[in-house]
Amino acid sequence: MDFFEAQAQSQKRTGRLIVLFGFAVVGTVLAGYGAALLIQGGLRHSGTNNGNMGPLLGPIWQPKLFYTLTGLTLGLIGISALTKWISFREGGSAVARMLGGQKVHPGTKDLAERQLLNVVEEMAIASGTPVPATFILPDDKSINAFAAGLNTHDAAVAVTRGTLDVMSRDELQAIIGHEFSHILNGDMRLNLRLASIVFGILFIGLIGQGMIRGMSRMRIRNSRGSKKGGGGVLIYLAIAAATTIVGYMGYFFGRLIQSAVSRQREFLADASAVQFTRNPDAMSGVLKKIGGQHESPELASPKAGQINHCFFSQAFVSRLSGLATHPPLDARIRAIDPNFDGQFTRPKPAPPRPPELPKKAAPIPGNIQDLLTPSIDRLLDPAGLLATIGVLDASGIDHAQKLLAQIGDEFREAAQSAKQAEPLVYAMLLDTNPEVRAQQLALLDSNTATTAASYFEKLRGQPVEVRLPLIQLTLVGLRELDTAGQAHLKLRMKQLAESDGEINSFEYALQRVISHGLEVANSPSKNLGSKIYSFGAVGHSTSILLSALAHAGTTNSENAAAAFESSRAQIPLMKSVVLKFVKTEDIDLEKLDGALNQLATAAPPIKERIIAAACAVIVHDGSALISELELLRATCAALDVPMPPIARGARDGAK
Repeated sequence: MDFFEAQAQSQKRTGRLIVLFGFAVVGTVLAGYGAALLIQGGLRHSGTNNGNMGPLLGPIWQPKLFYTLTGLTLGLIGISALTKWISFREGGSAVARMLGGQKVHPGTKDLAERQLLNVVEEMAIASGTPVPATFILPDDKSINAFAAGLNTHDAAVAVTRGTLDVMSRDELQAIIGHEFSHILNGDMRLNLRLASIVFGILFIGLIGQGMIRGMSRMRIRNSRGSKKGGGGVLIYLAIAAATTIVGYMGYFFGRLIQSAVSRQREFLADASAVQFTRNPDAMSGVLKKIGGQHESPELASPKAGQINHCFFSQAFVSRLSGLATHPPLDARIRAIDPNFDGQFTRPKPAPPRPPELPKKAAPIPGNIQDLLTPSIDRLLDPAGLLATIGVLDASGIDHAQKLLAQIGDEFREAAQSAKQAEPLVYAMLLDTNPEVRAQQLALLDSNTATTAASYFEKLRGQPVEVRLPLIQLTLVGLRELDTAGQAHLKLRMKQLAESDGEINSFEYALQRVISHGLEVANSPSKNLGSKIYSFGAVGHSTSILLSALAHAGTTNSENAAAAFESSRAQIPLMKSVVLKFVKTEDIDLEKLDGALNQLATAAPPIKERIIAAACAVIVHDGSALISELELLRATCAALDVPMPPIARGARDGAK
């Protein structure tokens, strides 16, 4: 299943989730109505209402009572679920902090934490996604992890302290690969929606529990020399008990939904992690250690049960429903290793970890030297280029490791610090012409200018291929800037890029990736869901985008028009009257930004064909400049479509 199919499937699962939620609500309403009839009959039979005993069973159908209870139930479930969803809309970091997570500092001296950051960065660079915020759950000694967020820009990955203590690097990579499967397949948003729904259904039961706890105080007041109010206590107790029972019936339905939605996704994520790492022993080793651990699988946070289905393994055991949100461990292991003998492994402390990366940038490995040249004189296959979208595999991880080694620790740590990431971004926009560069530095304050100039000198020896991965890393630090700081950053980026009178493809790509990444991270719910399902509705925006890509690859207008025409075969549903070539003088950055903003709201099948057309434009002349590939990757990032660095396999083709 490719990236676009996974996104479409995620939307379909959301629809099924709504249907299941509807059944759960109906079941809760009917249970509440039945409980109300029994309470009413009990009170009538005991004579509590008027002192006269009546029949235990009254009329079954009481419209006024039914509609009142239905409205009350729907109101309670809806308001509580909406409140929880609003809290989740703050992003994955908010979810991690809700569970007591502590963010891992990029300059950490803890080698286990450093290793975790390295693995997360490798996975992000290899898949083309923004680097997720990384958290530790310090109070939990069990083995577990989760990924949370509404999109790739606000994603967070968290692991327990117990995971770091006992896992080898390969096993940690398998765990993070499992979580990245959830990120790439669109499971995170579905999981948070599911958590909101379960909380809404459970809320009625929580009300009943609160009423029962308050009953003891009422009984003390009523016992002070008077028996008055005994009937009130009985009514109160009956309502509290009924509310609790009804609430936990709804809770059962909620856990049933969790189980139905989650279990199959865990098998898929396990298989994806094996595919990513090509190391089935690592994934089966993780699951065996989980089965053999002494520690209780339950996490320290009482709120873990709300997102139980988001975890790598069962983090909360429901004593009421008895339903597991995850498949049995032995079933997960046998799906990877059919010869599993049923024996789990007792976890042992991981061996000491040596530093993983050199402090200085390593020389460019000879076997990737040809990948770092300014141009590629091989024909790129549009279908092969499109097939890299959302792909994470072992060769991509190897390539990412080499890129990160080339970047070096100094830039990696600077990129993830709000104080250092800003001048690092400015350094990538400085001109090689000393006079122009001096004018650019004059736009910055003295300290920032000094730091940016220092970074510029160090970056001069870096190959162009490391630039976009470095931009991905800077988003981690730039997210820490406040609103005013981010506005200042965007203004300075624009001024620096325009200082020489023109903006090249890299300057535009840098600004676009950073600006879009910050906007979505600050308002992760802004672009939730698709809004455009018609090719005709995005015809003009598609024309602007494809024309801009065509002009980026050549200065000859006829060649640009021919490259544009080659894209039509990729969008057969977009009629020629809708898709029209736009001359370079009719395209400015404001129009291109507007086009990308509209295309970002298109449905996955539309995005897929538009990106396929973009790939066709890029490779029309039988070669691709690094500048074209950077612009293509920036385009994908603007459409929230992760495109990894272009490795050899995707570049090779017939001449």
